[in-house]
Amino acid sequence: MLYAAIWRALPGPLVVRALLALVLVLAVVAVLFVWVFPRIAPLMPFNDNTVDPSAMAGLAVAHVREA
Repeated sequence: MLYAAIWRALPGPLVVRALLALVLVLAVVAVLFVWVFPRIAPLMPFNDNTVDPSAMAGLAVAHVREA
């Protein structure tokens, strides 16, 4: 229903409405990538490491010495 209300609020014939809808979608995506996602990135757990990188480096060196 919300998208239908937005579609009815857009002026002009079908082609103009489609272009305006595309511009609106691109504007929303741009706002998300420029302002929203960078603000919430530190709050997301995706960058939390579960493996100690220094321990992995030691394993790689030990593996090279065995070969």
